[in-house]
Amino acid sequence: MGEDIAQNRFAYSLQRREQTQSKPPPGALKLDQFPDIMSKTFEAAFGLTLGTRPSALDWIHALSKLENSLSHCAKVKTHYYPSAAKGCVWCELSAKSGLDMFPDLSAVTPNIPTDAQGTEQAIREILAFRFPAVGDLLPTVTVRGASSLLRQANSGKRGRALLGLLMMGGAVAGFIYAAPAWFIWIGLAFWGWSFVGDREVSPSPFVQAFKDADERVQRELNGFVQRNGLTEVVKVRGDLDATIAAYKGHDDALAREVMILKSNRESRQRQAYLDRFSVRRANISGIGPAKTATLISFGIETAADVNRSAVMQVPGFGEVMTGKLVAWRRRHESRFKYDRTPNSQDVADERALRGRFAAEKAKLESTIRNGLGTLRNARAKLDSLPARAKNDRALSDALATRAEAERDLKELGASIPASTVALTVAPPPQPSPQSPRAPSLSTPPPPRRTSAAGTPRCPKCGSAMRRRSGRYGQFWGCSRYPKCRGTRN
Repeated sequence: MGEDIAQNRFAYSLQRREQTQSKPPPGALKLDQFPDIMSKTFEAAFGLTLGTRPSALDWIHALSKLENSLSHCAKVKTHYYPSAAKGCVWCELSAKSGLDMFPDLSAVTPNIPTDAQGTEQAIREILAFRFPAVGDLLPTVTVRGASSLLRQANSGKRGRALLGLLMMGGAVAGFIYAAPAWFIWIGLAFWGWSFVGDREVSPSPFVQAFKDADERVQRELNGFVQRNGLTEVVKVRGDLDATIAAYKGHDDALAREVMILKSNRESRQRQAYLDRFSVRRANISGIGPAKTATLISFGIETAADVNRSAVMQVPGFGEVMTGKLVAWRRRHESRFKYDRTPNSQDVADERALRGRFAAEKAKLESTIRNGLGTLRNARAKLDSLPARAKNDRALSDALATRAEAERDLKELGASIPASTVALTVAPPPQPSPQSPRAPSLSTPPPPRRTSAAGTPRCPKCGSAMRRRSGRYGQFWGCSRYPKCRGTRN
């Protein structure tokens, strides 16, 4: 794949098909199924001439044309396909692979209750979902008689034994008629005996043939699984396992975040207090407008952003200037007084945290229910896989080759190696589930460091934005504040 990309071998190209000598993977859509403008845009994007590659506006124009040309499938209401395809490409792919990429879940989802009990029921059904085993997909193949390779090996051994007998007979005749050359006849006799004694066929090449055939079966099984859409179902199941783990740990994560929120109350108050003192109004000797602008470009805008390691990374700020900034922050910090009295802000912070977690939980529940619908839709296709495997020519040929190698080993009386073929449909290992993201106000915000190129633009005036802290956490604010009050989350 990397070599193809380096050589500009665009597998989907219609114009350079002869030059690329490649074709799209099975089950992929082709460019001639899309409007001409989409086909030309793709050809230009992956063509050989850099100057003709489409711009962002060209893509927007082409995609708009595609959107306007979509047709609605008459069979599945969630299917939309390019009119140039002259038929629903998703129904066609579903018939070939057994997996609907855009299934209509309206017939499935209503049967899944949306309350907590229904979600638990959906989880139990997902965890009980099983994929076909290797034995279900590999049909039994019987082979009669030894392979041609074994017959040739046996024939060769018989020929060598006959030659050995002739050599031993010649040695006997030599002893009778030419006794003085006895040392020659002794050597000939021993040589002939070595041929006669070596009548067993070595099993080593046949053991290797079995292993090679077993690897071929594995490759063909993997291809069969991919052609029939089983890998996509496995991915859905793997994603669901991670979602279920996050759902089950949701309440504990919320309790931890509420505890952190309450324990960090003083830190949040201190951070909000320091954020009121802007470096623009610091009036520190040696730090003029130019150095102030440099600090702000590195995300150091208020006393809350000042710390030694952050300031030392700003060009033009050494130990002396950094010490002045840190001392300025400490002067303001020394005047901070912690208010232990609960206030409306505490209630608002906790309400915001619980609201964030509630939205995350609703999203997890929806993902679980939709995922169960996908698995239910795929069940019928999965049940038909054993019958499809029997009719798969490539898989059947690989199994026949392995059965022949196994038969040869039995003929030789050699031990048969254990098969390593496995159906790789076990859900892939998932990272440990992360708790839903809590509002940024639950922990003291880290020093804000943004590059000039990575900051968003103000939605009101188009100027660069700065990350700021407020009573509800961090947000993006216009750099022209207070003249412009544009903000982003």
